[in-house]
Amino acid sequence: MPAKNTIREFIKDGIYHVYNRGVEKRDIFLDEQDYKIFLYYLKTYLTPPSDQKKIPLNILRLGSDFDLYKNINLLCYVLMPNHFHFLIKQISEDALTEFMKRLTNAYVKYFNDKYQRVGPLFQGRYKAALVLKDEYFMHLSFYIHINPIELSEYSSIKDLENYPYSSYPDYIGKRNTSWISKDDILNYIKKDKFTTYQKLTEKFTLNSEKYKKELTPVLLE
Repeated sequence: MPAKNTIREFIKDGIYHVYNRGVEKRDIFLDEQDYKIFLYYLKTYLTPPSDQKKIPLNILRLGSDFDLYKNINLLCYVLMPNHFHFLIKQISEDALTEFMKRLTNAYVKYFNDKYQRVGPLFQGRYKAALVLKDEYFMHLSFYIHINPIELSEYSSIKDLENYPYSSYPDYIGKRNTSWISKDDILNYIKKDKFTTYQKLTEKFTLNSEKYKKELTPVLLE
């Protein structure tokens, strides 16, 4: 099962549920541009430099080593108005720490410049829970993907297909984002992977209370 405390030491090839929210529970995404900028930073770190036409200045200021794409597999994600969730597999021991530092620093710089503010944007350091069982590995992907149901405009399982700030469309065959490593999860499904994953997500939604105590991060309770 996933541990519920912040992990300070990370293991090679470990899979982690990573999450954080805005300081004082404030929104960290205020408009569509904010979501898109955050996703662009994700893409920049998770794709080879040769595939990128232009690298954001905020990222250039953080150094020229873009080998993170070789050492971080982003399995799934969701961005919500005041928090985010990732499921990440790191290949090297220090990749997750470096990835999250660069990603959040770049976004905070963008956000503070845009909204003319100073100070921290996130509620302390991100939390990372090591996933210790395969069953939680799959269930966490469902848990992450159903987060938008709490938003009034995406309140049904069918609406999740159209939520633009989640990897769920990749998992049901509606989108194919090159920097999402969905095979790590979909390979657990033997046939009709997209359809089966959608049905399993729907089933999880109906029974989510059963898993909520074990899967809900302390940070977001």
